[in-house]
Amino acid sequence: GNINIFSGLEISDAVLNSRPIAVMVENTPDARPQSGLINADIVFEVVDEGGITRFVSVFSSFDAEIVGPVRSSRPYYAEIARGLDPVYVFWGTAPQFYKIIEQLGLDYITPLGDPTDYSNIDANLVVNGIESKRDPTRVSPHNAYTFTPSIKEVAEKLGYSLEGGQSPLTFKVDASELDRGDISNITVDFSGPQYITEFSYDAASNSYLRSVAGYPSIDRESGKQITLNNVIVMITDIVNSGDKAGHMIVRTTQEGKAYYFFDGKMLEGTWSRYSALKPFEFKDESGNAVLFNRGKTWVAMIPEVERLTYGLLLTGPKV
Repeated sequence: GNINIFSGLEISDAVLNSRPIAVMVENTPDARPQSGLINADIVFEVVDEGGITRFVSVFSSFDAEIVGPVRSSRPYYAEIARGLDPVYVFWGTAPQFYKIIEQLGLDYITPLGDPTDYSNIDANLVVNGIESKRDPTRVSPHNAYTFTPSIKEVAEKLGYSLEGGQSPLTFKVDASELDRGDISNITVDFSGPQYITEFSYDAASNSYLRSVAGYPSIDRESGKQITLNNVIVMITDIVNSGDKAGHMIVRTTQEGKAYYFFDGKMLEGTWSRYSALKPFEFKDESGNAVLFNRGKTWVAMIPEVERLTYGLLLTGPKV
């Protein structure tokens, strides 16, 4: 069958081996509910200046007719994306970061005209074009959206290949009901109350329902809650750069501890990669590649394990 390397799912010929589109999506309270994250194969969530988090959302198995709000890039988001060999979509960045993004050799699209004209960069400027639009019902800069089918058209015009991609994941079939665990309520505290993210295990569907700041993470377009098949928590060095803007520095290479959640269980191990050009490798404590459930995966990167808590599923009599 046509098995997608990012989801392990059988997909239609139309999107076979479709090169991933990695889109920067905002997560401030003003940006919620977001559009399109529900269609992503993998989402990486990492803190940004001021304690906010942003998403590198990776689309390959499914298109998203609308994704957003789209925001600007940072070097570490670009490094995370680069390991997947995607077409990388973001709305501007600080001028000093463009060189870093270009040095990574990323095929990128930033709907701002010529990215080398640094004097003209404004992360909040978005023109309505084939690949982007402003939503008049939302306040700038939380109102910029893109469309993955259109991004593919633009990518082709720019001479970017739509084949390829590198996946950090290897897949297996779901555990049988008897082999599932009862670990639920996985909570990741990225920075503060507005960014506390919870994944609640649903044993019946063997999946995890995402909430943020105490509310279900709903897709703005479909009204459905974001549901994952795997949750990965990576521990790495995250420090403030000390510059005026408070930009963060996030280590995305070498190795670190990792915690994997699927089938209602938790597995400890390590993540590693020794170049930003390579995908992450996820291994168990014995050094074997972890086999994940097919479907959607959420990856949280945090500086210490104390920011991760998880507990048992509370199953009692139905009231």
